[in-house]
Amino acid sequence: MEGKRISHRLSYLVVLLLFAATACSPIVPQQSTSVDTEQIVETVLSRVESQMGQQADIVPVVHAASPAAVAGSEATGLQETLIRLYQQVNPSVVYIVVSSRSSGSGFVYSKDGYIVTNNHVVAAGDSYEIVFAGGERMRAKLIGADPDSDLAVLKVDKLPSGVVPLPLANAEEIQVGQLAVAIGNPFGEQGSMSLGIISGLGRSLPSQRATSAGSTYSLPEVIQTDAPINPGNSGGPLLNLDGEVIGVNAAIASTTGTNSGVGFSIPVAAVKLVVPSLIKDGEYVYPYVGASFDSEVSLDEQSTYGVPQTQGAYVVSVTPGGPADRAGLVGADQQTGKGGDLVVDIDGQEIHDFADLNSYLVFHTRVGQTIEITVLRDGERVTLPLTLGERP
Repeated sequence: MEGKRISHRLSYLVVLLLFAATACSPIVPQQSTSVDTEQIVETVLSRVESQMGQQADIVPVVHAASPAAVAGSEATGLQETLIRLYQQVNPSVVYIVVSSRSSGSGFVYSKDGYIVTNNHVVAAGDSYEIVFAGGERMRAKLIGADPDSDLAVLKVDKLPSGVVPLPLANAEEIQVGQLAVAIGNPFGEQGSMSLGIISGLGRSLPSQRATSAGSTYSLPEVIQTDAPINPGNSGGPLLNLDGEVIGVNAAIASTTGTNSGVGFSIPVAAVKLVVPSLIKDGEYVYPYVGASFDSEVSLDEQSTYGVPQTQGAYVVSVTPGGPADRAGLVGADQQTGKGGDLVVDIDGQEIHDFADLNSYLVFHTRVGQTIEITVLRDGERVTLPLTLGERP
């Protein structure tokens, strides 16, 4: 069969070449010329056969779809996907009116009426009204809130008919360049949908509470997106094209207070980690090291600190009596900046900067767990057992 296909394609190509040769020949009026077609065919076949080793297959280009047709088909497919996604997801996205003074967004987390939103949406409120896409209005009560992840949970007594929880995506499958959809209530415009991409991963957002020392905690693995996010979108879902929640829209980087193409979403990994504890206990307790670190070590800081490399999390200070202090971790001299430990490994996981350290602590450890923390100290690797406490 393969030989027959090649033969047919060769015949087809010969016909095309003959046609082209005839069509491209100059037309001379009132002149007749005899053509040796057998010689032409023999010449064409010999040339084609000589190139068969270089081409695995010959496909007539007349059957290829035009780029415009392909682009149009893809655009139509994406449009249909977005329409179906909106119809599927929007009934589970809610408008939250907080004490009649402010508003935000949220989404249905479970069939028994739990709704996920941002901590900063509910923080200043004492009453909460939930408006569903179908127009139903219900009172909700605050179940729990966490300023460090900017997540909160509200609850209504009963969901409207047909409203179902949104599925949560696999955090490991989220990639930069992936299309992302935001649905929420920007400026109070209920049920608004916007489209963008995942612009970056591994960002950090500062906690909404300060420590007693004046420093702040931060949430790692935050998603950056250019899907338009504006005031009122906070608490609404960021979704993949399967309608799964990949993040909770929380903040924008802007000098005007409106979308500038840089938005941030709390990662679904944090939702899976924190929300069950908010429902069960009203709070989430984070593991605590009791030390502060430089976010990253520049070449100038490497010289200042006197460390042999820039990779690692440099210990700026240690809280007296805290887990790090009890484990023997050494902070920098407050006058010179030198002498601090450089954390390079935790439980066999290489640490390149503070973001790595923070991500490991938040998503892979628990209060009371003992970790093995390896530091560079005076040119040597030192491994210390450190038992994590509770974040104060």
